[in-house]
Amino acid sequence: MMSLRQHHKRMRTTLTLDDDVAAKLRAESRRAGRPFREVVNETLRRGLTSQRGTTRREAFKVTARDLGEMKPGISLDNIAEVIEQVEGSLHR
Repeated sequence: MMSLRQHHKRMRTTLTLDDDVAAKLRAESRRAGRPFREVVNETLRRGLTSQRGTTRREAFKVTARDLGEMKPGISLDNIAEVIEQVEGSLHR
């Protein structure tokens, strides 16, 4: 009968964790009653797997709308001038 448990070769290495990450991993280890090593490996596997499975987001679309006739004297060629005319000189 085959075992469903995956067998992984073990590699010893030194890994420097940020304090907040180490604290979260220790807390999960205590909560789950599992060795720290298992929690670290499982967390890394989940993170690496979720990165592969990310789907591309749909592109953001802007729908152009007709704003009607421009007021006399306003041109969209200089946006700073338009803002000043619409909001006044205190907009900065």
